[in-house]
Amino acid sequence: MKKMVFLLALIVLCGLFAGCHGSEGRKAFVLPESFDESRQYEVVFWAKNDTNQVQAGIYRSAIAEFEKLYPNITVKLRMYTDYGQIYNDVITNIVTDTTPNVCISYPDHIATYLTGDGTVVGLDDLFEDETYGLGGSALHYEGPKREEMVEDFLEECSFGGSHYAVPYMRSTEALYLNKDYVEKLGYTVPDVVTWDFIWEVSDAAMKKNADGTYFLNGGTVMIPFIYKSTDNMMIQRLAQMEAPYSTAEGEIGIFSDQTKSVLYEVADHAAKRSFSTFKISSYPANFLNAGQCVFAVDSTAGSTWMGSEAPLLDIAAEKIVPFTTEVRMVPQVNPAHPKMISQGPSLCLFNKDDPQEVLASWIFLQYLLTNDVQIPYAETEGYVPVTKKAQNDPAYQAYLADPEEYAVKREATALLLAHTEDTFVTPVFNGSASLRDAAGQLIENVTKSVRRGETVDEAYMQRLFSDVSSLYRLDQITFVASAGTRQDLGPLPRTAVSILVLLGVAWAALGAAYLASWHKKRSSSDENA
Repeated sequence: MKKMVFLLALIVLCGLFAGCHGSEGRKAFVLPESFDESRQYEVVFWAKNDTNQVQAGIYRSAIAEFEKLYPNITVKLRMYTDYGQIYNDVITNIVTDTTPNVCISYPDHIATYLTGDGTVVGLDDLFEDETYGLGGSALHYEGPKREEMVEDFLEECSFGGSHYAVPYMRSTEALYLNKDYVEKLGYTVPDVVTWDFIWEVSDAAMKKNADGTYFLNGGTVMIPFIYKSTDNMMIQRLAQMEAPYSTAEGEIGIFSDQTKSVLYEVADHAAKRSFSTFKISSYPANFLNAGQCVFAVDSTAGSTWMGSEAPLLDIAAEKIVPFTTEVRMVPQVNPAHPKMISQGPSLCLFNKDDPQEVLASWIFLQYLLTNDVQIPYAETEGYVPVTKKAQNDPAYQAYLADPEEYAVKREATALLLAHTEDTFVTPVFNGSASLRDAAGQLIENVTKSVRRGETVDEAYMQRLFSDVSSLYRLDQITFVASAGTRQDLGPLPRTAVSILVLLGVAWAALGAAYLASWHKKRSSSDENA
């Protein structure tokens, strides 16, 4: 029995020592003096392509060209169609220490990756290295220099006092509208569409004929205004109102009276059925192209789906209704000072035990910023290259001026290029991805509630705020104003969980041993009696 107790205690102590060592995380990456090209490396790259096979082909072509330049580096590509799935898989693989080498993600997601100590490589020192940094002298290709990156886009990848990513592509949201329908209702499309304008026209579009069909299309289906991403809808509206959302430290400000005013507005038009969302009704482009929608908000990267002549269509040809497509900024509160969100994928670099492997991965990551990758990928949809080098390249400028290219796509691209300084990003911290989801959930819930005939009043708002806060665990993020810090009550580290499990097993075994000993003594006493 004593041996058993001693063995269990030893196991627990080993677990404690292992836990103490593991809690330090992987050591910070230190750039080697030189890249060992005599060795073979495998770089695992996780990417997203929106089911666009042209984009997938660009990735494969880029990898093939890169491997010609670096025959000792093999890039293993894994394709995804959803950023959320990449995020979930990375989180899972952090636990098992099997993250990819390079990954496309949003900064909000990368902030959560950082909760694993030493998981993601800080890039500031790498940016400036003359040999292997941006535009470094030892690279086998001509990559962009630090000053050739679009500074606004690069700063979006800075959080927690360091750059933990580089931008890969950038987009924003755009308003795609049926000009013919707007004019049929007696309105003229303004250069900058306001929220008041879009609500007024959307309500007017619900007008019906005597037979019950809609005035605009003579059909039985009409959803005048559909928003693809309701999280962006709420975030942009609050930014335009200069209303609270969150601070960089993670203080949650979204549950405010200003947010309520937006939700009451949404409830009013959702009740009239003049507004809906992607999650409730489906893709805005499908309704727009079928003549069943007046205003559709979607990413500029989705411009190739918008319009009756769009190169990418998701409905049968016989359902398409020809119309004149106009592209505008998302609805604004103040047209003189527009605000629209900047979004798009970024590239992060994961740390490994072998610095040479990390350097090989960094060399590949930079290759994705070359003109040979940036320009072809940007041309697939309404993305904008993230380097001034690519934006100013004659080949890209020719693309923007080419009348053979889809006009709506070129207009959506030009929209972001012309308004880069009017874009903004939300604060990034561990939990900001959940806050973003919560922002959209507020609009989704209100829209569904009024459709079900529920009363949306102050009591409803209080319940809604409480429910959404709990659903996305925002009530577990505590901001300490006096210290200016945030306490994230997220999952325990793996080592802590292991220690607790070992302690539990040890105490259970000790308890079992005690009961066995007690039972043996009692049996012996009974026999003696």
